[in-house]
Amino acid sequence: MDNVLIGVVVLVAFAIVILIKTAVVVDQQYEYVIERLGKYRTTLEAGFHILIPFFDKVAYKRSLKEESIDIPAQTCITADNVTMEIDGCLYLQVINSRLSAYGIDNYHFAVAQLAQTSLRSAIGKITLDNTFEAREILNRQVVEALDEASQNWGVKVLRYEIKDIQPPRSVLEAMEKQMKAEREKRAEIAKSEGERQSTINRAEGERAEAIARSEGEKMRRINEAEGQAQEILKVAEATAEGIRQVAAALSAPGGQDAANLEVAKKYLDQFGKLAKESNTMILPANLTDVSSMVATVMTTLEHTRKIEKTAG
Repeated sequence: MDNVLIGVVVLVAFAIVILIKTAVVVDQQYEYVIERLGKYRTTLEAGFHILIPFFDKVAYKRSLKEESIDIPAQTCITADNVTMEIDGCLYLQVINSRLSAYGIDNYHFAVAQLAQTSLRSAIGKITLDNTFEAREILNRQVVEALDEASQNWGVKVLRYEIKDIQPPRSVLEAMEKQMKAEREKRAEIAKSEGERQSTINRAEGERAEAIARSEGEKMRRINEAEGQAQEILKVAEATAEGIRQVAAALSAPGGQDAANLEVAKKYLDQFGKLAKESNTMILPANLTDVSSMVATVMTTLEHTRKIEKTAG
């Protein structure tokens, strides 16, 4: 009975070993490379699979996910002989599990070494000043070099990113001085441009002010001239109207007599004022002959009236 029990246990243990050797479950985004008697047989994708025990074995397990590989810092020399430390990060993905297993011994190490050599070669073609500006170009050059070489390794290099660039301390100090000088230069240029613009603005303002002042003076003189012309015109019109009215009054019945009387009255009034204002007077010889004086004035008025009629 004991022998039977032992036999059953041995059979169960053997069955379990056989099951472990034959049943394989491949996880999602993984592939298993299977060898039969040391020779490649097939590649198993995600799912449940049965192998032949003692003949088939899982030789390699490959992840199909995107992988990130840290590229250690390395010393690079630029085209102008400046030494700097550069490190980066590489992203790749296995696209052929069989080639990744048999195409190269360790694709992680190979890709990292190739990335370093490709970066050193790319850095050696540019100067220090262009290194910081050409990161995208350097990244693309490294990816192109790696992608071409890694085709036989069953991996695809997706991208490469430079993480940090460390020039020597002396170079950093020189760059800081250069940047400081450049900032001071820009500040001086900005200041001079401001002063120049300020001078131009003041000159333009003074010019505009002078023009406005001269225009104002011009308008003032024009207005004064127009006012004086209007004044002269109004005075002339009033004088002409007065003369016309006098002439009309003289032509009216009794106008001549009234004029004679008014002239005589004015004549006597003026001599009366002279007598009041001064103790000494020069009298005309014919002072008593008022009628002859009035006649002289009336003759003048008559002559003026005839001239107006002729002009009219």
